[in-house]
Amino acid sequence: MNNNTHSNLIGQVKEIISQARSLAVRSVNTLQVASNFLIGQQIVIYEQEGCNRAEYGSEMLNQLSVQLTSEFGKGYSLTNLKLFRQFFISYRDSIGQTLSDQLPESIEMKSQNNSDIIATSNNILPGNELHLLRAMAAKFSLSWSHYVFLMAIKDDNVRSFYEIEAAKGNWSLRELKRLFNSALYERLALSRDKDGIMDLAQKGQVIDEPKDVIKNPYVLEFLGLDEKAKYSENELETAIINKVEHFLLELGKGFLFESRQKRFTFDEDHYFVDLVFYNRLLRCYTLIDLKIGELTHQDLGQMQMYVNYFDRHVKQESENPTIGIILCRKNKKSLVEITLPQDANIHASEYLLYLPSKEQLQKQLEEAQDEWESSQQK
Repeated sequence: MNNNTHSNLIGQVKEIISQARSLAVRSVNTLQVASNFLIGQQIVIYEQEGCNRAEYGSEMLNQLSVQLTSEFGKGYSLTNLKLFRQFFISYRDSIGQTLSDQLPESIEMKSQNNSDIIATSNNILPGNELHLLRAMAAKFSLSWSHYVFLMAIKDDNVRSFYEIEAAKGNWSLRELKRLFNSALYERLALSRDKDGIMDLAQKGQVIDEPKDVIKNPYVLEFLGLDEKAKYSENELETAIINKVEHFLLELGKGFLFESRQKRFTFDEDHYFVDLVFYNRLLRCYTLIDLKIGELTHQDLGQMQMYVNYFDRHVKQESENPTIGIILCRKNKKSLVEITLPQDANIHASEYLLYLPSKEQLQKQLEEAQDEWESSQQK
């Protein structure tokens, strides 16, 4: 066996072990989530059977916490048991509907006060516990910590969006919190009509065309630049390159970094594109120009030239038209509309160096929806 074959064998075996361990951890996590859901179910069942008076319910949970902690260790505090109950109540409709054909015969669906409630006998039929756990685990793709965070989101549509995106994007809890705090849902929704917003809740962010990746504003708080300090476009660009992984996360799905200050020559003049990315989902180049001031018609004309050059001299025939994004401190929507043709693949978006106020973005979203509805009525 030569050295290359030996190295390949070691590499392949290490990859198998690494993947197996990763799957094992994921399996343990999803089984734990399923277990928490079923514990919450049993607590709700107990309460529905006439034991829901406050003093009895509180005492029951206290006793259950003591017994479970004594036998199984940490993780079954009174606070956690209440979270298990809330978890079941929050997800019983969606999980109950998708598992109706997999649940043991002792579990049936009832309707009380216009809400679906899972009712069962005191105990799950012996022998069905593992079947049920496996069926439930297949329906949960995030960790328990993710679901604890998601349960705090009151709006069902917003919670559904972040759950779908976290699962599809394999977001860590830290990434989920960061994107929620940066109001990703509201920023994507700002460029959509009501049907588009409902699609966000039901499907997450689906990338079919260039407008699907555009946000307004982009939030660059991870750069660590002082909002009040003066900085140049070059300093902004350098800060982005130093945190390019964070910037890719903010850009969204499918983006790959290609180059900085990409030079091209036309009629013996040299031009430089600040940042060049490629989106593998849209199969097109994405050019980003950074402006620390207010958007001007010259900025739009310059980006139009960059996009035209890439479309005519860089992109392959099988690739889609280039996208141009101008990131500026202050956007002028009316200037964009009057300067560029309606079918231009160029977008201007503001960037912020701090996390935005959700209330402010929600107000903007409501105003945008009102404006869209008014335009539809004309």
